[in-house]
Amino acid sequence: MECEGLLACFHGLKELDKECFRALVDAEEPLTVDEIAEAVDRERSTAYRAVQRLLQTGFIKKEQVNYERGGYYHVYSRTDPSQITDDMQRLLNDWYAKMGQLIQEFENKYEQSDTSAPAAES
Repeated sequence: MECEGLLACFHGLKELDKECFRALVDAEEPLTVDEIAEAVDRERSTAYRAVQRLLQTGFIKKEQVNYERGGYYHVYSRTDPSQITDDMQRLLNDWYAKMGQLIQEFENKYEQSDTSAPAAES
């Protein structure tokens, strides 16, 4: 597994989401959705959906840029990698704790049923 596989593993991100993330990582400055779409050679609406998924995971951040005469647009940039890795580590720790709890519940449930079941006749 490549490190980018963690994006899919932890958050169910698609290949396009990873491509959009890579475009933002490679960019020297924040990008608009139109620029991201051009970088990944997709329609704006398709790139927008990928950007929304990346925003939900916290892998990228959105900033508003205001025009001098009114109006605004949004640009996107990657979140600090240390913040992303901290979030993934926290998710992994939570998952590990939950799995440990479920394994213990499984053992308790079926250990009790073994002791209460009548012995088989030979």
